[in-house]
Amino acid sequence: MNRLMRLAAIAAVAVTISACSEQQSAVEAPQPVALSEESVGHYCNMTILEHTGPKAQIHLAGNPHPIWFSQVRDGIAFLRSPEEQQDAVVTYVNDMGKAKDWDFPENDTWIDASEAWFVIGSRKTGGMGTPEVIPFGSETTASSFAADNGGMVVRLDGVPDAYVLGPVVTDADMPNPVTGAIR
Repeated sequence: MNRLMRLAAIAAVAVTISACSEQQSAVEAPQPVALSEESVGHYCNMTILEHTGPKAQIHLAGNPHPIWFSQVRDGIAFLRSPEEQQDAVVTYVNDMGKAKDWDFPENDTWIDASEAWFVIGSRKTGGMGTPEVIPFGSETTASSFAADNGGMVVRLDGVPDAYVLGPVVTDADMPNPVTGAIR
């Protein structure tokens, strides 16, 4: 009987530690950081403020500073890239439904990417001039944007890998309809 009680006590301690760890992890997620002149894009090494449209910031375990992305598309590519083996704690994106200025969304528009709705395949491009994954805080706002600008509404896990990791085709890559030459 003593052995059974000991096992029950160990199990109770393990459950308690696990619950505390989960609560502690949820509490420790950093808040979004305001963009500044020091915010430099992870892939482009340019000041993020030089680019228009929605942005992303990813907070990694053990790193007090976010990793910045000029486009949300690039942030999602980072999360899914097999070459990037880092533990993301939280990813924030601009809620373009709250942004007063498409080109330069305000710092109070950051939302957790896991809670966002995204429009893919729209006519709007991101800050690097390529197709964008456009985030919204509500499905209704995302659907309205898609109705006006084309595209489809998905959640983060519904963004196809090929959309963020595949080759980018822009209008400049398309052949001229008259001459057939690449523009």
